[in-house]
Amino acid sequence: MKIIDVICVQGKTGFFFDDQKAIKEGAKNDGAFYKGKPVTEGFSAIRQSGESISVMFVLENGAIAHGDCAAVQYSGAGGRDPLFLAKDFIPVIEQEIAPLYIGKDITTFRAMADLVDKAISPSTGKIYHTAIRYGVTQACLDAVAKSKSKLMAQVIADEYGTTISDDMIPIFSQSGDDRYLNADKMIMKGANVLPHALFNHVEEKVGLKGEKIAAYLEWLRNRILEFKPYESYNPIIHIDVYGTLGLVFNNDFEKIATYIGELEEVAKPFHLRVEGPVDMGEKNAQIDALRIIREIMERNGSKSEIVADEWCNTFEDIRDFSTHKAGHMAQIKTPDLGGINNSIEAVIHCKENGMGAYLGGTCNETNRSAEVCAHIAMATSPLQYLAKPGMGVDEGYMIVFNEMQRILALKNRI
Repeated sequence: MKIIDVICVQGKTGFFFDDQKAIKEGAKNDGAFYKGKPVTEGFSAIRQSGESISVMFVLENGAIAHGDCAAVQYSGAGGRDPLFLAKDFIPVIEQEIAPLYIGKDITTFRAMADLVDKAISPSTGKIYHTAIRYGVTQACLDAVAKSKSKLMAQVIADEYGTTISDDMIPIFSQSGDDRYLNADKMIMKGANVLPHALFNHVEEKVGLKGEKIAAYLEWLRNRILEFKPYESYNPIIHIDVYGTLGLVFNNDFEKIATYIGELEEVAKPFHLRVEGPVDMGEKNAQIDALRIIREIMERNGSKSEIVADEWCNTFEDIRDFSTHKAGHMAQIKTPDLGGINNSIEAVIHCKENGMGAYLGGTCNETNRSAEVCAHIAMATSPLQYLAKPGMGVDEGYMIVFNEMQRILALKNRI
């Protein structure tokens, strides 16, 4: 079966693009907006509407395979590709990517993904923006699945030698700034991992001594115990602190590890994960920092875990963080890795090398990319999968929960 056309259309994402550097430097909220001027190149405001591009492959039999190009909320930060605006990149897809596929036979996912993921743009001499590679490879996977009358998860399992899970992958739900009401929603729905909580500002959210995080964890622990939806409900508490512990404790790793140990006591009886305790400004320093913090935590007998995020963006980064035991878990932030083939390989690599695999992404994705990633999760069995897109809990949780349920219901009937 051949691909006879490639069609692109601009779309919206489930959240926003945020200038992380401006927020860290103290930009203030005004409702959903941030006041002040952006400081990261490409931004016209500190917060602006998220954009996507739907890439649709028209197949020879009339079927349509599609994926969504999308970039993370904090584009341009932590070594990531720049802001992804549809008007800038639809012409690139139409002029440079579409000819790679139009008129070509649908072969294997891995071969079709490599066409875009490893290609060099003739106009820039560089590989394509991660968002382009992300969306086009989703369409490739869908095209192969449709050509074979299989689920996307089955195609992945066949080509990578994995087994589709017999159970749902634990869902990690994120609250955004509404960390109290949204935590209630997560508890009510029985989310396996919660609440993210967006601790990205020292004075307002973390506290000058970290006291605001501790107070929140105490509230959350008590809330879970009071309102748990069933007796055996035992979620993992996973918070993202966006490097702010480094600011609070002046990158003193001993103090940071000790503080995480104190939070661990507050969170009991629930297991604690802390994502992004520091942001050292470049990859090698970040690896060293997370390695040292992990070593101190383990020396102290801590059972909590730290999660690598910033500067751990590509498959190569994830491999390097894993090799150096820089953290206990790595977030595989799917849009940052470019082609979804890289996310698949990253989960497999983490599992083979003693690093916890968190198949993540961003609130700034779409329903389509979330559904495709649900197939990756079910085919590769990471420790947790992010409910996405958006920060409202209900929508993202519904999308990934329902898609995994459909996979479970269909995997032995197709």
